[in-house]
Amino acid sequence: MISDLHPGSLSWDEVDPSRHPFDSAAADRVVRSLGPARRVPHRPDAPIGSPEMSAWGSGEAELWAKAMSHALAQHYGLWALGWRWATGEGDHDGGPVRNWCCTQHSIKTPEETITRVVAALIEWREWLESLAGWFEAYPLDRAAVEDGRIVGSRAVHAVIVQVIERTGCASGWYGHCVQVLTWFLNRWGVAPRTAQDLVEQAIGGRFESWTSPDTVLLDEVASKLASSRQPDGGAEASGPVPDHLERWLAIRRSAQPRDVGTGTDAHGYRKTGTATGSKPLALLRDGAAEDIRAFDGSLDPARAQGLLAALDMARADAARGSVLDFELLRRWQQHVLNTPQPPSFRDLPAFAKGGRERYGIGTDTRARFDGCLAESADGEGDGAAPLSLRAARAYLDVCFFHPFDDGNARAAFLTAVFVLAREDVQLGSVALLRRVSYQADDPQAPLTLARHIELAWR
Repeated sequence: MISDLHPGSLSWDEVDPSRHPFDSAAADRVVRSLGPARRVPHRPDAPIGSPEMSAWGSGEAELWAKAMSHALAQHYGLWALGWRWATGEGDHDGGPVRNWCCTQHSIKTPEETITRVVAALIEWREWLESLAGWFEAYPLDRAAVEDGRIVGSRAVHAVIVQVIERTGCASGWYGHCVQVLTWFLNRWGVAPRTAQDLVEQAIGGRFESWTSPDTVLLDEVASKLASSRQPDGGAEASGPVPDHLERWLAIRRSAQPRDVGTGTDAHGYRKTGTATGSKPLALLRDGAAEDIRAFDGSLDPARAQGLLAALDMARADAARGSVLDFELLRRWQQHVLNTPQPPSFRDLPAFAKGGRERYGIGTDTRARFDGCLAESADGEGDGAAPLSLRAARAYLDVCFFHPFDDGNARAAFLTAVFVLAREDVQLGSVALLRRVSYQADDPQAPLTLARHIELAWR
């Protein structure tokens, strides 16, 4: 599970300045041309930390900031997500950016706010460019890397010092330090997952918030990482990307109802996911519509209008007991994408997550998709999957079958809403559905999402 809009999950390929052009002189014009720049939320006349300001900061203002992140990433690439990664306890803990703090402190008048966004974006980019310069200044021995060795304690030491100076060792700084060291190793040929494992083993949880590591600890971490040996296959591998749809289907079959959490909510009602499979009470708050109006509306009012129309259709279809299949989804998707006709099922392999996941295509792919969606219906008996797991699997089915050329995340969101609405359940919050990315080969993905769905209706 990875937050789609959190910079802490970015890889070096996604932020490497050499791969992503950027004109700082044009940044102001570009940012002001984006939809969220024209819809900066009105700041309440309330003191920082007050209940009213806190609710605004975590609600309307946070959704606007996420919409701005989405718009920047759409224009520049995923690297731009780091614009609000502030030092200390800001919107994202432990980052290198000083021109942005958090929604409560940084969103003021529209002019002040957009000026801050531009400055923060440029500052983040300059940090990435400076890191790239340091990486080139301390190259690792390629032959050693290919042989499974890292070598270069001086280089590791220099990179850590850069992060210390930039973050000030404020709250959570060590998370970005792990990321930067991982980037460094990846730049010189160590596979990303291997690099992160080696870095975390070298640090061993010994870096702390608000504390600068002393010289002894710094030297020890640098030496340990430099003397690390990669496991077999630690160097970056080449070759075809596996079929992640098949990986998902294998995981899907293994997710058992008994694996979903049990217990009662704060009011003593049994949660869906228990052995009884009893249903939660419907909520009065419409989290789905609220999120669309705030997030999508900030990006583009027409986008929000289309998604709201599709949401109404999905709920109406649920109320009349419609069968969930691709034909139903493509009717909703016509409004999502504002196309003249309902879009067709893809006829080529699809890719997501920057090409890291590939979803194959065959003559029976659509039929298999419909078969999986059919399992979202209410089952009977002790072995029946609870509602939360059925909604989670249907959501992930859409993500990993990837039926459309565009808008699959929105289609997955509508699918989960439909499955829940069919049993009179409405979510009070949809953030964990809409802005968290799940990996096709993660065995915990359906169970984690099921628990998140349960939390949203408690």
